[in-house]
Amino acid sequence: MKIVVGLSGGVDSSVAAYLLQKQGHDVVALFMRNWNDASVTKEDECPWIEDSNDALMVAQKLGIPFQVIDMSELYKEKIVDYMFEEYKNGRTPNPDVLCNREVKFDVFMKTALSLGAEKVATGHYARVNSTFDENGKEVFHLLAGKDDNKDQSYFLCQLSQEQLSRSLFPIGELTKPEVREIAREMGLVTAEKKDSQGLCFIGKVSLPTFLQQQLEPKEGEIVEIFKDFDGYNRGIPEFSSKLEELQFLAEKIKYEKTDGKVIEKHQGAHYFTIGQSKGLGIGGHVESCFMISRDIEKNLIFVGEGKNFPGLFRKALKIVNSEVHWVREDLRLKNGESMKVKARIRYRQPLEEATLYQFEGGLFIKFENPQSAIAEGQFAAWYQEDELVGSGVIS
Repeated sequence: MKIVVGLSGGVDSSVAAYLLQKQGHDVVALFMRNWNDASVTKEDECPWIEDSNDALMVAQKLGIPFQVIDMSELYKEKIVDYMFEEYKNGRTPNPDVLCNREVKFDVFMKTALSLGAEKVATGHYARVNSTFDENGKEVFHLLAGKDDNKDQSYFLCQLSQEQLSRSLFPIGELTKPEVREIAREMGLVTAEKKDSQGLCFIGKVSLPTFLQQQLEPKEGEIVEIFKDFDGYNRGIPEFSSKLEELQFLAEKIKYEKTDGKVIEKHQGAHYFTIGQSKGLGIGGHVESCFMISRDIEKNLIFVGEGKNFPGLFRKALKIVNSEVHWVREDLRLKNGESMKVKARIRYRQPLEEATLYQFEGGLFIKFENPQSAIAEGQFAAWYQEDELVGSGVIS
C-alpha cells in the first residue's frame, strides 16, 4: 500500500514512517512548512528549518522519498487569523485541534491522496479501527493511544468518518519510551529530540508577543474578587425542567468592577485566558491569583486567589448546535435524548464522568464534579470507554 507520512522532524513521526516501511508499505515522506516567521518564536531561528533538516535525514536513513510542501499561506488563513479573531472576541482557541481538522487531515491529506496514496499516517498517539454495522457500512472508531501519558486523541476530536477512513496512527499501540527505543535502535537522528512545545508548527512562542502582531495593547484594570462575593451564595433553586437546571449550571457569573477591588493593571484583556495565573504580575498574596473572568468591552480582568477559588468552577457547559461534531454520526443524540460519557475540556485532563443532554437550543455537558477553568472557544471531547465519539466548541 502506498502511504504518505507527515514527517514533522520529531521522533514520533520518524518511528511511524519506519514501522510502516518495516510492514512492507510503499512509504513517501512529506514535510509541511506551515510557518516562516521567526520574529515571535523564542528560539534563535525559526524551528521549521531544523525540523525539516531532521525530517530529511530520517527519510535518507530509511531510504524513502522526501518532499517539503509549503502550506504557510493556508495555515495563516485557517489557523492564525482564526486565533487572532477568537482572542479578540474574548475566547480561547485550540490551534492544534484546528490544525488537524483544517490542515493535516484536510488539505495535506488531499495533497497526499493526489499523489496516489491510499492512506495518510502521522505520529499521533491514537488508534483507529473499524467495524461494520447491520447494513454492512464500515464505521471507523477513534481510540485513545495506549500510552495514557501521551494519548493525543483529544487533538483529533474534530475528524470525520471520511478523514478517519484514510488515516493511520502507527505508534498508537506504543508508549513513548518504546518509541524512543525503536528510534535509538534504528540510529534515527530524532531519537533523543525533545518533544515540540507551543503552537502547532510554529514552536514555542510568547503568546502576548504573537497576539500583538494584530491585537494592540490596551491598558486596563485587574479586579480581585473575594470569596465572600454574594454571587457565590445564590444557592440552587428548584427547577421546572432539566433544561432550566442545565442553563443555570452552565451560566457564567458576570462580574462588575464594583464587585471587587482593583489591584493591578494589565495590557489587554484579550491576551489572557480563564484559569491563567502566570503573566498577571500580581504579588502580595499567599496563593497565586487566577483569572476567573474577563470583560472584553470594558477591558477588565477578574481574578481570585487560589486554585480552589469558587469562581473558577462550573458544573456544566453548553455547546451551540452548529459547533457540535460527532465523530460517530450514528451515535448523534436527538432532541430530548441524553448519554452517559466521560469527557475532558483540555488536553491531558483526566477523563471526567459526565452526561450529555441534547436540546433544540444546544448540547449541554453536565459533570459529576465541578470543572475548573471552563474557557469559551476551547474544545470539549467526550468518550465511551476509550473511544472518542464527539466534540464541540465551548460557548
